[in-house]
Amino acid sequence: MNKIAWVAAPALLLFLPGCIARTAANIVTAPVRAGSQVVDWSTTSQEEADRNYGRKMRKQEAREARERKKEEERRRRECRDAGYDNCG
Repeated sequence: MNKIAWVAAPALLLFLPGCIARTAANIVTAPVRAGSQVVDWSTTSQEEADRNYGRKMRKQEAREARERKKEEERRRRECRDAGYDNCG
């Protein structure tokens, strides 16, 4: 058992500084990563802006198409009510 400890202790000492350095680096860079995440959440990328604009335009076009259809139906109904046959 004592021999295993003598062999394992130097091996652990070789890996331990890397773990400590990595932990220290994570602690130091954590505020920067958190700040960049907040900025990412609070801003709109160009891709998001384009997607939102496209969605807005499709909704507007659909609304205008419904309004045109209603207006066309109203026009045909008034035409028929006026006595015309070809209100097509």
